[in-house]
Amino acid sequence: MSERESMPYDLVIVGGGPAGLSAAIRAKQEAQRLGVELSVCILEKGSEIGAHILSGAVVDPKALDELLPEWRTMDSPLTVPVTENHHWVLTETKKYDFPHALLPPFMQNKGCYTVSLGNLCRWLATQAEAHGVEIFPGFAAAEVLFNDDGSVKGVATGDMGIAKDGTKKDSWTPGLEIHAKYTFFAEGARGHLSKQIINRFDLRKDAQPQIYGIGLKELWDIDPAKHVPGRVIHSQGWPLSDANGGGFLYHQANGQVALGFSVWLNYDNPHLSPFEEFQRWKTHPAIREILQGGRRVSYGARAINDGGWQAVPQLSFPGGALIGCSAGFLNVPRLKGSHTAMKTGMMAAECAVAAIAAQRSGDRLAEYDAAYKKSWVHDELKMVRNVLPAVEKFGTTIGTAMGGIMMWMEYLGYELPFTFKLTPDNTHMRKKDEAPKIVYPKPDGVISFDRLSSVFLSNTNHEEDQPCHLTLKDPSVPVEVNYALYDEPAQRYCPAGVYEIVGVEENAPRLQINAQNCVHCKTCDIKDMTQNINWVVPEGGGGPNYPNM
Repeated sequence: MSERESMPYDLVIVGGGPAGLSAAIRAKQEAQRLGVELSVCILEKGSEIGAHILSGAVVDPKALDELLPEWRTMDSPLTVPVTENHHWVLTETKKYDFPHALLPPFMQNKGCYTVSLGNLCRWLATQAEAHGVEIFPGFAAAEVLFNDDGSVKGVATGDMGIAKDGTKKDSWTPGLEIHAKYTFFAEGARGHLSKQIINRFDLRKDAQPQIYGIGLKELWDIDPAKHVPGRVIHSQGWPLSDANGGGFLYHQANGQVALGFSVWLNYDNPHLSPFEEFQRWKTHPAIREILQGGRRVSYGARAINDGGWQAVPQLSFPGGALIGCSAGFLNVPRLKGSHTAMKTGMMAAECAVAAIAAQRSGDRLAEYDAAYKKSWVHDELKMVRNVLPAVEKFGTTIGTAMGGIMMWMEYLGYELPFTFKLTPDNTHMRKKDEAPKIVYPKPDGVISFDRLSSVFLSNTNHEEDQPCHLTLKDPSVPVEVNYALYDEPAQRYCPAGVYEIVGVEENAPRLQINAQNCVHCKTCDIKDMTQNINWVVPEGGGGPNYPNM
């Protein structure tokens, strides 16, 4: 008999991000409209709502207008509308402004806001609680539970107080089973339970592989004379040469700028470091000029879904649904995904409440898949489906030009008769001797910094005496394959210094995993060539504690 206690709910949502919170609010709204009682809870692995949320962010309020039409009078954190749009093409020393008039209207950011997505989630949490939603931060969903018929029964939170060696400490407490009529997975990009659900129910059978980027971000307090609230800057080009990606710099509230850099994880040079590319990008004269005299106050990193329309899997399964970035709804050319995540959560909630009102439970919410295919989310993603693959296939210059032409054609109603294919990121990597080595400049401690001082600013913390949540399927692979053939790229693609090859001088190399540094970005789970790394949740409450990222 299980030592775990159980709690029943009508709807359980794993993840307190934009999708999960929007689903919870809409579920309560629908229940009130239909006159049915509905219990809803959200499990959030971070220490609080927003602790693990990281995004640029420029938010399109389209979904928020549908969810809470009066939000502008409800003291929301969306207070800085976008006032300027700039797109820079960078060389090592110069910048060239790309004319926005050449872009379709939906790329103009008109009516959008620059904001901390973490703070938006904190505000949405207060709205959810006001609707009667129960929110449990610090509770990591560690296991999917199944009914005898194979449908999802709910989830179980992880045990607390397990030592590194797997024994129970004096502080041990068993996890809690949360049973539900329907369970929504809103874990964000590469959610570890969502990954299991996708595989178990073969949800990707009609979809292409999901592909990803890694996004790195910092917050800076800058010289007030240089701050222009609502100014939005995106860049492409330098410093990337054998990879794709780009930078952003958003002038937000309180004299701060949010800046960051993304690198698509299809790069094939094992010597490339996304973190170092970000630090080098900040030294460009145009970026340095903005930051000079300022102070860095926060740092973080997160994987980003880049696959788009053709990589969206089947969304429903017996007993639940995938919502938000667990399925992957980022509009890559627009660099926006919060509005699409929120809308998918709302659609799933409407379908689940209707099913519960009809005395259903545990079945597949096929209505949700149908609703998605009729929604503006589907249409928006389909319109830009070939842009990223074009850049990937034909390079930055030709691919960007092709992508722009294809966006205009789709916008004007000429639907293209083809969709480019995607290939998994882990399949892209040259051997260490086949790729040029990259010599990165040393950080100056003023504009550029090292990884460990950066991780310090993420407020990352884990209970050290617990099993490592970065698990290896085969412990021999990191040295015998990854290090021998590729110089172990995990040492460089991890933005937090988690993976190190030590013992080289003694001719006894081994992989050291500094799990306490992990910022939960999931890059290792994605990019590892042999898919030998499996990221699982640590104890609830562990990881970064982002204040307003």
